Amino acid sequence: MSEYQKIIPIANDILKNHELCCHCLGRLFSKQLHLSSNKLLGQKLKKNFESSEKCFICKNLFDNLDYFLKMMIDYTSDYSYRTFGIGITVKPSIIDRDDYIRSKYKLAGTDSVKTDITKELCKSFSKKTKKVLDFLDPEIHFLINFKNESCLLHSKSITFSGRYVKTVRGITQKQKSCTNCNGDGCRTCLLHGISEFTSIEGMISQYLFKKFGGTTTKFTWIGGEDKSSLVLGTGRPFFVKLNHPNKRTSKLTSIDLDSIKLKNLKIIDKFPQKPILFSSSIEIKISSRSTIDSQYLKTLKNICDSPVLVCETSGKRFEKQIFSLSYKKHSLHTFSLFMKVEGGLPIRRLIEGGGVSPNVSEILRCKCTCEEFDFHDILV
Repeated sequence: MSEYQKIIPIANDILKNHELCCHCLGRLFSKQLHLSSNKLLGQKLKKNFESSEKCFICKNLFDNLDYFLKMMIDYTSDYSYRTFGIGITVKPSIIDRDDYIRSKYKLAGTDSVKTDITKELCKSFSKKTKKVLDFLDPEIHFLINFKNESCLLHSKSITFSGRYVKTVRGITQKQKSCTNCNGDGCRTCLLHGISEFTSIEGMISQYLFKKFGGTTTKFTWIGGEDKSSLVLGTGRPFFVKLNHPNKRTSKLTSIDLDSIKLKNLKIIDKFPQKPILFSSSIEIKISSRSTIDSQYLKTLKNICDSPVLVCETSGKRFEKQIFSLSYKKHSLHTFSLFMKVEGGLPIRRLIEGGGVSPNVSEILRCKCTCEEFDFHDILV
């Protein structure tokens, strides 16, 4: 007796007691027969049965898949992508009825009705759009809710790396969050989490929103600077994740945003997983009410001989290295330092004191003020 002949009595028994659609009936036996189309198998098994009742398991849900297919296509009209994935939510009663039938007739190893609905949607969507199904990491992911007939779409984030050059003073690095949502994204800030674009973060974010769409951005900075500092040379490296983008590709070159310039902006696979070590070449302008002793200035070079200890108010302690130091005296009360330092050393506190030892004020034996400091290069 063939496998097909073995299942006929079981299928007939099911149909005598429960009306099933072709999809649900075929699904119960297709794996056993190694067939790919549940619907065709179901049609063959139902050829001697006719009924106008709804399917006991899915309530004819499969007949309504075109409605959700159109919804998915409409939702993606403004998105560019290559791969997709689908997750679904159905009424618990559908799952319960499916489990009841499979348990009653001992049909172990068959796909669930939820799995079959997902497969049918994926197959139809791929055929319509020519996009590729990706189970693990799709660029676009749908969550279809059959309970309330809704569709949620999630677009995979894009990560960029680049550098910025800042040639105008008075621009902060970080942007304040939207006061209405504290950075989560709301209607007031158009889901961006920030309501202004006046900082380095804001200007870069605004450029990415215009170029790629998206909602919020998340930055990882390689060091930071004061509002009054310049960032020159090859610029400061940064990484930024753009959430829920519409576009995924675009030509990126050096970009002039008036107050800042972006260099080497490119899409990368993911955020760096470990802290990035870097050093900075800095010019620091310093003043003092007291007369600066030239003899003491010479001793500043000794600061390179051993690490500088940094003590935070939180109790955290760490050491940073100064690799090189030179100076230029301008007057009895002003001078400049040119230093190459390990990333993460608090420059203003290095000059003025405050949990940094040794510091310039301590070495020169007079209270020094850091007027401004500029970054000439940042080396990763």
